[in-house]
Amino acid sequence: MSIRPLADRVVIQRIQAEEKTASGIVLASSAIEKPDLGVVISVGKGKRENGELQPMSVAVGDKVLMGRYSGQLVKVDGVELLVMREDDIFAVLE
Repeated sequence: MSIRPLADRVVIQRIQAEEKTASGIVLASSAIEKPDLGVVISVGKGKRENGELQPMSVAVGDKVLMGRYSGQLVKVDGVELLVMREDDIFAVLE
């Protein structure tokens, strides 16, 4: 798969939510919430401010926390990905 986001955009693949509860109950697909965790697949070069390129604070492979409804959903090679601005990412999990 090859996708290169522009400016300060980031491509993220959601980490799939658990289909079972801690007690072992299997959840219906309609009851599973959208996960708010993802893995960064690709990052842009950064945005320009006052003529200077500002570096991105996330890198490929980072696990990130984002809003459940953030970004634009796209399909690339049959895989669902989210494209969003770096500002829509809340935190990097370490």
